[in-house]
Amino acid sequence: MPRPKVLPANRLRAPEACLACRASKKRCSGSFPCTKCIRNGRADTCVPFRRSNSVSAPRQNDAYRVTSPDAGRRARNTSSINAASLPQLLPALNGTSGAPHKTHSRMLRNRQGERVYIGRAASLSFLQLLRDMVTQHIGPSQFSHNVTKEDMLETDTPDDIPASFQNDVDPQEEQAYLRTYQIATSGFINVLSDSEARQMLGSTPPTHEIPNKRMAALRDIMIAIGAQSSKNDLSPAIMRVERFFFKRAQLCAFAGMLENPSMDLIRLFILLSFYMLGACRRNAAFMYLGVASRAAAALGLHLTAFTLPDADEQQKRSRVWMSLCTLDLLVSSILGRPPATANLHSEPADMDSTPPTSAADDSLVASYNMTRILDEIVSRLYNEKAASTEVAESLLDKLKQWSNDLPDSLLSSPSTPQERVAAQEHIIGSLHVACAYHFAVIIVTRPFMISVLGVRLARLHQGSPGIIQDDALLEDPAHTRLANACVESALYMIQTCLEVHQSRLLLGNMCILKALVFAAALIPGFSMFSQKELDSTLEEAFTGALEILRVLSQQSAQAAHYFEILNLLRNAIDEQRQRLRENPPPDKKYVSKLFSLNNRRSSDSQPQTSSTPSFSGGSSANLPAIQPSLPVGPGAGTTYAEPQNQAPGADQNTGLFDAADVAAGFPGWEGMELPLWDRFPFIDDSFLN
Repeated sequence: MPRPKVLPANRLRAPEACLACRASKKRCSGSFPCTKCIRNGRADTCVPFRRSNSVSAPRQNDAYRVTSPDAGRRARNTSSINAASLPQLLPALNGTSGAPHKTHSRMLRNRQGERVYIGRAASLSFLQLLRDMVTQHIGPSQFSHNVTKEDMLETDTPDDIPASFQNDVDPQEEQAYLRTYQIATSGFINVLSDSEARQMLGSTPPTHEIPNKRMAALRDIMIAIGAQSSKNDLSPAIMRVERFFFKRAQLCAFAGMLENPSMDLIRLFILLSFYMLGACRRNAAFMYLGVASRAAAALGLHLTAFTLPDADEQQKRSRVWMSLCTLDLLVSSILGRPPATANLHSEPADMDSTPPTSAADDSLVASYNMTRILDEIVSRLYNEKAASTEVAESLLDKLKQWSNDLPDSLLSSPSTPQERVAAQEHIIGSLHVACAYHFAVIIVTRPFMISVLGVRLARLHQGSPGIIQDDALLEDPAHTRLANACVESALYMIQTCLEVHQSRLLLGNMCILKALVFAAALIPGFSMFSQKELDSTLEEAFTGALEILRVLSQQSAQAAHYFEILNLLRNAIDEQRQRLRENPPPDKKYVSKLFSLNNRRSSDSQPQTSSTPSFSGGSSANLPAIQPSLPVGPGAGTTYAEPQNQAPGADQNTGLFDAADVAAGFPGWEGMELPLWDRFPFIDDSFLN
């Protein structure tokens, strides 16, 4: 009699099956090695089936469905990784100068279900690599198999402003929003000339006094950004103001402005893009930057051979061009996409020859020059099959030279008394520059950190059956130095952000900062997952990043999503540590000294213990910090515990019973002068080869 059909609601389907089970069309437990392969004696060849390297995430319908207690228990009891899964964790063979890229480009779904491209350098691609590694070590988990991991989280722009809504906002409130706009964009955007800044930001002009509709639209989007960035605790009134001014500016931008390129068009689309980043609409922000870039090329903003007789107008053109490049290169590097201004670089000769008129100009010039190096990093490192150590070190030298040329005003808080708004604008501008710099260092060095931590993860499991021998688990010293720089830079960024957060100077919505903090937090998270012992500095940095994102999540769906991901990563780290404590690597010593005149082992027979280089030291000299007062990054070496549960009286070095202790514990056995126990290898078929 055939077995009754299982109802769909009662079916359990593993997210991945091994090659053997898939070939035989048998149900797989989803753990590696799976229970069927273990039972059939082929555990060492049990590897997961991979569909395609181009899309590493499973389809949304194949998301993690193992929800029953038995299935969860199978996932938790997954044995350690096998030899076949190690190669993708390990670097190239010793002697090569590069680190093969482990991150891959991906295709995610946008809000409408369309596939959108995410490049190899993107933080989301690194997140997927980290999810795969977690799955290999602890099995399926909420971190590695959540149902939204193939979707690019975006929100709908609200369109619920009634036509009868009038601009009845108090002029003083408008000025407050404009001042918040200055703080939110400090260090990244400065698109006004000095005269325009005095007109729009220094007084309270009614809308009808602004020269034209385009300038009125520019002021509208500034107010919208200010309202979006204010700490409003989701106040309906402030959100209503934000949406009204954004909608009015957007309607003006698409009402004929696209037909003819103009400076107002470029500035308006730069600010529309910035607003979309804060509204969790990164694809729209990316497209708006493309419109602004083509209009800038049409107007020749990238050319420095032409000068205008009006110095104020010439300086405005330079500011707009640098603002466009800075935002375009940052957004493109975060998403791993080709920037629209990549082939339009030029030296802003006017700004270099004319001393900056404000601290805003200092931070803008610094960000512009740094993001040009960031674009070179992505093109030279991530467009190749492997990241070259020589290229990475040359790029770090460029970043070092850039940091040496920074003005003193960007290296510390204001030294002269200022009003709170001006001081906050200065500090946020310096924070934006510092975080973008640390992000650039992370992008340079992350492939080498992946390489080094892959070795350390494998070393944690080197005593498991089928794992490759110790002499293959060696770190490349050059890779280790660059990995140190990666971790240190992530810690510097988080520590700097924490200082500003604890001073209560962060805004309610930091549209670029939240993405940079998330990218930095993944680095200590990966480091913590790759070691058995606690590291207080890494723990504090990871917790600090969670706190920053928790606060920003009150007004940002993107920050809330990042906060959720990092919390799930913390759970995976805790499970990894628990598994390592419960199943320590076996002691592989097969022989010990039985007898000595000194009744103990001589010093020259002590076993040699392997040590792992820590994430500190040599790289600091080549990695200048924006804030010299910050501490150096932590160590991240891995220590190995001796086998626990030894019998009372056992010598801690040899595991043998001391004769004196035996005599005390067993009276009448005075004649037993030799140790009672020794450890001999368990003889099985593996020793007969």
